[in-house]
Parts: sequence; structure tokens; C-alpha cells
Amino acid sequence: MGDQELIKKIKQKKEFSELAEKDVEIAYSCFGKRQTSEEEKIRLTRELLHKSFGVFGNRKIFSAKNKTLEWFLKKQLSTRERFEFYEEIYKRVLNGFEGNISIFDLGAGINGFSYSYFKKLGFNVDYYAVESIGQFVNLMNFYFEKEKINGKAFHLSLFETEKIKDIIKSASKKKPKIIFLFKVLDSLEYLKNDSSKELLLELKDVSDRIIVSFPTESIVKRRKFRAKRTWILDFIQDNFRVLDDFNIIGERFIVFENK
Repeated sequence: MGDQELIKKIKQKKEFSELAEKDVEIAYSCFGKRQTSEEEKIRLTRELLHKSFGVFGNRKIFSAKNKTLEWFLKKQLSTRERFEFYEEIYKRVLNGFEGNISIFDLGAGINGFSYSYFKKLGFNVDYYAVESIGQFVNLMNFYFEKEKINGKAFHLSLFETEKIKDIIKSASKKKPKIIFLFKVLDSLEYLKNDSSKELLLELKDVSDRIIVSFPTESIVKRRKFRAKRTWILDFIQDNFRVLDDFNIIGERFIVFENK
């Protein structure tokens, strides 16, 4: 069986059926050349994809079509823990901006359903979501239209940097361009070492501000993580101007811009 046939087989499992093809290819490339059976390559690739994306998936919400946006935010793990703090988070990460802005939420999950908090703070946002899990993309676009939200979700891997840059460049040049990367850099590193650094450098000249976040404790048991992530923190310090660095409910946010 050839590589493409194996990749198709990997995606036959429902959990991975609508992942962006590029992410599946990169995960498979970690094991494709190993001297092992096809079944083992499939198992290892699925295991890596689950590690990278499984924590973000909640199949129960994929088919829900008659729920409020608050309901979704409270059901999804990452958005649930942010729920009571969205206004505080957005006020802080968007400090210095006002009025019309463009936000590019990379690895968005369903974070676009927090759109109302931008309005509460007086922002008029053009919202662009990029997400690998196709079910989230479909869900967001359905509700963006239903709720008349000025947003659009794109089904792409974060490794498809040229396509992402094209989306960013296509937005209004008159509005500041702000990039969110909430709890996604760890997942990128699982798939390819130093991919976070590569992505940030690609985004450097097409954005006015970047915000990354990391979990500082486990979502379920609230245990502190030992990882300090000095590898990426030092990189940001060396290549960008850090504007803010703060923790809220188990999530560390770093706000920075081009030097």
C-alpha cells in the first residue's frame, strides 16, 4: 500500500476524517519511513494526531444546530475555562487598539463564538478563523451566518502558511491585523520540531500584533505543569517586542509585536 493510500486509511477513523490533509501528511511523515508494518504506521500516526488534536475535539457539539453560542463556549474545554474571563482577556490583549480591527484566530477551535465580547468592548471586528478540524469550521460558519456575525472560518492546517498569509493580506489594509494563537503551539511542536518559530517568523511582517497562549495547568485536575517553555519564550524575546505577559485561570498569554 502506498503512502497516499495509508493516509486515506488513517482518515477513515471518524476522529480524523475531517482533519486538514496537510496535518495528517506531516504526522504520517514522522513514521512513514520506519521499517515496520503498515498497521503500526497507521496506529502511530493516529496516536500522534490524537495527542495533537484529540483534546480539542468534542463530538457532542459537532451536530448541535439549535444551541446558543454561550452553550457551545461552556461545552468546549478551552473556551469553558475562559468563559468567565473573556472580557478581561480581550481587554488586555487588545489594549491600545480601538474601533475597527481584523482578528485572525489560528487554530481557533470554536473561539469565534466569543465574538460578542469584542462588541462589548467597543470593537468592530472582521473575524477570520483558521482551523484544521473540519467539523469546527462547518459549525462556526453555520452559526456566523445564523447569528449574522462578521466572521468566516477556513479549513486549513497551520502548516499551510502561504494560504494563511494570503488570507491575512486580503483583509483591509486600513484595519490593524491581530493574530491569536491560543493553546496551539504545543500541538504544532508534536508534529514538527521548531514549527512554532517558523510560523511566528512567517507572521511577523503581515501582522500588527500577535498573542500566543499556553496552558499552565491541566484543564480537568488543575495540576500545574512543570514545563516552562523557555525555548519559545526566549525566541519571542529575541525576535519581537513583548507588550504584556499575564496568567488567567490556568492560561498564560504573551502579547507582542514586530520590533
